[in-house]
Parts: sequence; structure tokens; C-alpha cells
Amino acid sequence: MADPYQNNGGYGYQGESYPQEEDAASDATEGHDDEDQMYEGEYQGIPHPDEVKAAQRAARAKARQAQAGATELEELAEQYEDIMEDCGHGRFQWTLFIVLGLALMADGVECFVVGFVLPSAEKDMCLSNGEKGMLGLIVFLGMMVGAFIWGGMADKLGRQKCLIWALTVNCVFAFLSSFAQGYGFFLFFRLFSGIGIGGSVPIVYSYFSEFLQMDKRGEHLSWLCMFWMVGGIYASFTAWGIIPRYGWGFSMGTEFQFHGWRVFVLVCALPAITSLVGLMFMPESPRFLLENAKHDEAWMILKNVHDTNWRAKGQPEKVFQVTHIKAPKTNEDEFIEIQSATGTAIQRWAVRTLTLCKLVGPKMNVASLLGPELRLSTLFMAIIWFTMAFSYYGLGVWFPDMIKYLQQEEYESKVKVFHRERVERFHFNFSLENQIHREGEYINDKFINIEMKSVKFEDSLFEDCYFEDIKSTETMFENCTIRSTVFYNTDLYEEKFIDCKLENTTFLHNKRGCHLDNDEENDVLIYLVSFLGSLAVLPGNIISALFMEKIGRVKIIGLSMLISAGCTFFLFLSFSQAAIIAWQCLFCGVSVAAWNGIEVITVELYPASKRATAFGVLNALCKLAAILGSSIFASFVGVTKVVPILLSCAALVCGGLVALKLPETREKILQ
Repeated sequence: MADPYQNNGGYGYQGESYPQEEDAASDATEGHDDEDQMYEGEYQGIPHPDEVKAAQRAARAKARQAQAGATELEELAEQYEDIMEDCGHGRFQWTLFIVLGLALMADGVECFVVGFVLPSAEKDMCLSNGEKGMLGLIVFLGMMVGAFIWGGMADKLGRQKCLIWALTVNCVFAFLSSFAQGYGFFLFFRLFSGIGIGGSVPIVYSYFSEFLQMDKRGEHLSWLCMFWMVGGIYASFTAWGIIPRYGWGFSMGTEFQFHGWRVFVLVCALPAITSLVGLMFMPESPRFLLENAKHDEAWMILKNVHDTNWRAKGQPEKVFQVTHIKAPKTNEDEFIEIQSATGTAIQRWAVRTLTLCKLVGPKMNVASLLGPELRLSTLFMAIIWFTMAFSYYGLGVWFPDMIKYLQQEEYESKVKVFHRERVERFHFNFSLENQIHREGEYINDKFINIEMKSVKFEDSLFEDCYFEDIKSTETMFENCTIRSTVFYNTDLYEEKFIDCKLENTTFLHNKRGCHLDNDEENDVLIYLVSFLGSLAVLPGNIISALFMEKIGRVKIIGLSMLISAGCTFFLFLSFSQAAIIAWQCLFCGVSVAAWNGIEVITVELYPASKRATAFGVLNALCKLAAILGSSIFASFVGVTKVVPILLSCAALVCGGLVALKLPETREKILQ
């Protein structure tokens, strides 16, 4: 006997030809006739959207029949696309969009946190230049490891579950890092905070794409990218509002300092915390469940998506007509289970854990992406991700460092030089700034309650002088002779006296703690540059979202990378801070379109069983490129700008040309 539910190419949709009694019409349609339901575009010859979808579905069914050897996974992909079209795009997707957007925003914030807190954190923790550099890189190292691990786990354990775990790790260690007093603990906590947030990007895009139908996928994934920009703006604003006055905060003795930058670290965890709470109410990806033979659970989630969307559209009577989904057979031996009769719960847990570690390890993760069908795509995508990240993050460090260098050059050009001055019995009660004193003589002078900023004494004599309550910044004594002089309650340490002769000189109650060595306010320009760079992304985000489906992913990536390469050449003509900021904004605005296309096509090139894994591996490669790019580009600041410009330009041209070789995926069903 034929199954009355097997219509629409053999898929389990309820038939619409069941006999009904004359009075069995739905109350929802009572009072309406056919003329009231007439599509308004009918008079203009515009086909109804439902007719378009029906035609597309029929075309896919015809193509499927022509392809006799379709696999179970291909059939599942076809049916899943049909189901998502029936579910529509509405309230559920927009709710998930906000929740996942906050997770992506947390990733954007993480990239800015350390850069904003370093000027203040170095005072609390007595950081050397090497330690500051390591702290800047450790976040990307953590995100690289996190992307690799969480991406693989999301394909084995589920998108929603792994994203919850990843954000939990991020929140816990971000919280702990704000209270860490020592450099070692702070470094350790930021590393694990980065590992946690590293899972957000690969999981978020894989997760959200599996709730989108084909004609909405490119556009809405591009809109989702805007949250990374929002993260940059959020970090810039909160940093500007909290950090600038270093003294803001409280302390408990000399061992515990809690200044404004630590509050900023806590505030930066809010997007991750909010997303984490929202994820508790979101379901697992039904596509993942179907890939793992969890048919009933997937069906319930899809029904909930359908009903949520149509109720919000004012059509609660619309019935979810799917009764059966063809789930593929799975390899149950991937997760070895010891039955209760042959082992204890601890043994079963140990075997599952070891098997999972093996499956998400480097060998299995990378090997799964290098099969015959995916090898070429993986190679192309690896080149594109690497070249884009190398240029983007490299220039992202070079732009602000170059601005600081130009500021320093301008500052040094205004230095005042005093040569062979003789000052006797004088009371210095005013601050000294940006000065060089050479071969001076200071006899019986008093320096009381003043600030010295960028002051250098060379080959000078201090005799019978008195220094009290001195706060100094970049102040040095070189080749000086200091006789019968008292330093009381100052921060002038021995290391600030280079090749000096100290004769009968006394240091009393010196200020202790490196955080007292510098009373400088954080430069507001740092926040302004980051804010403008993040805001400049907005036009590129909007344009790429609107044209992602019209132009296609491949052209957007290729053209954006090539135009970005052209933008870098104009940096040769940039000799001022304003010019560099302007070109930074233009570069960010253009390159974001390439990023959007890269993230969309990465989702679409790989099947569901490898989607998060592939995204994780490529995103880990991206963070490796970020580490290399930022280290290399920073080393040329103040030396030459030719090398960074040529490196970024060459990388972008290479990536753009390779991108044009990728297959277009805008009309491809999500496999």
C-alpha cells in the first residue's frame, strides 16, 4: 500500500488532498474568500514568491532525478533546503542573529582589549618591552589554539553545546585576568580567555548558516559580520570612558592594585556573558542532529522554527508538513561505547574522551580536509585566509604604531636645549618637560614637588642640591657628577643615573613600584584611531551584504583584495597623522568586504560534517598569519615603510588572484 505521506520527490511532506468535511474549514480562514487572498503583483505579471520557490524546488527535483547516483547526504541537503524554505526567515533567525552576533562581538572586543590596557597594565606589572610584546601576541596564540580545537569539537559534539563551553571558558578567564596582579598569572589567564573566544568565529558562522535558506545565506551572514565592527566600537568607547585617568580605582596596600583598566577588562566580558545567557535558550543545529542520526530531535526543532516564524507573521494556522526526514547512516564506531555490562561509567567516559581527542587532533582535523574532493578548495582557502590576515592584522598594528612614531618625532622636534647654564640657589617649583641640559652647573638648588617629563641632563654638575616629591617620565642623568645631594621621596632610581659619579649622595624614602614611575595619561588618539577604523567598516559591510547574492562571493573577495592592495600603495604618499588615519579607514572599509566573502564561502564550500572543522583550521591559520604580520610590520616602524607596504600589497594581490579561481557558491545548496 502506498504511503500517503510520501510526496514531493519521496520526502515526507503531508499531502494536501485529504478529504475534508464541508464544515471542516479552519476558523483562521473564516470570513475570507479567494479574491481577498489575491497576490497584488499578479496584475503586473510578477510571479508570487511561493511560485518562484516552487519552481526552484521543481528544478532541483528534476536535477536530482537526472543524477541517478545521488548519495544520502546529497538527498538530505536537498530536503533540508526545502524544509528551510518552508520554515521561512523570521523571528527565530533574527533572535539567533542577535545571540550569535554578541558572540562575534566578543571576538572583536578580545582583539582590542590587550592593546588598550597595555599602557596602564605595564605600570601595574612593571612590564618590559619584551613582556609587553608577548602579552600582545598571547591573545592571538590562544585564539589560534581555540579555533582549531573548538571547530573540530563542534562537528563532533554540536554547535550550540561547544559554543556555550567556549564562551564559558572565555568569561571565566577574562574575569580572573582582571584581578591578576602578577604578569605570569595575567598572561596565563589571557591565554585561556583567547582559547575560549577562539571558538566563537568558526562555530557562529557554521551554526547560523544551518538555519538559513539558500537565497538568504550570503546576505545575512554578511550582516552578521557587522557585529565584529560593533565589538571594535564598543571596546573603543568603553576604553575611552574608563581607562584614560590611570589613577581611577582603589588599592589594598602595595600588593593589590585595582585601577580603571581592570574594570575595562571586566566590562569587555559583557558581550560574551550576554551571548552565553541567550544561547541557553537556543536549540542545537538540526542539520548537525540529522548528520548524527538524531531525527526526532531535529524534527522538533525544525517544527519550532517553522511555527515561531509563521506565528510572528500572523499565520499561526500554517502547518509544518514534514513527517519524515531521510537521515543518513552514521559510523557509530567513531565514538566507541563500552556497554554498561562490560565497563564502568568512568571507563566509558575515558574511552569517549580519548576517542574525541583523537578525532579533533591536528592529524585527523587537517587530514579530513585534504581528501580528493576538498584538497584544492582547502589549499586555495588557506592561501586566501593567510594572505588576507597577514596584511590586515599587520597593517592594523603598523597604522597606530606609525601614528605614535610621527607623534614622537613631532614632540622631539620641539625639544628645548640648554647649554652650559649655571643655576645657583634657585627653587625649581615648576615642571620640566621635553628638555636637554648639557654641561650645566646646579649649585645649592632645590627641586621640590615637580614633574619631569622627557628631561635629560648630560655632563652636568649637581652640588648641594635637594630633590623632593619628584615624579618623572623618561628622565635620565648621563655622565653627571652629583655631590652632597639628597633625593627624598622621589622615583629617580639608580638605573636613571647612567655613568654618573655619586659622591656623598643620599636617597631617602624612594617611591617604590613601577606604576609610580610614569604618570602619563593614555593618549586619547589611540581610542580615536581604533574607533574610526572600526566605524569605517560600516559602508563596506553594508555594500557587501547587499551585493553578496547579486555579484557573488568570488568576485567580492577578489575585487576587494585587489582594491585593498591598491590602497596600500597610497601609503607612500602619507607623511602626516591625518593622512595615515584616512588611508587606514579606507583600507578597513574595503577589506571588510573581502572578509565577509571569505567567511561566507568558507561555510558553503564544506559539508556539514566538516564545516566547523574547516572553519576552525582556516581561522587558526588566520591567527598565525596575524601573529607573523603584526610582529614583522611592527619591527619596521621608524625604520622604513617600504617593506610593510610591499609585503601587504604582494600578499593581497596573491590572495585576490587565487580567490578568482574558487568555485562560485551563491546558488549552491548547503551540503
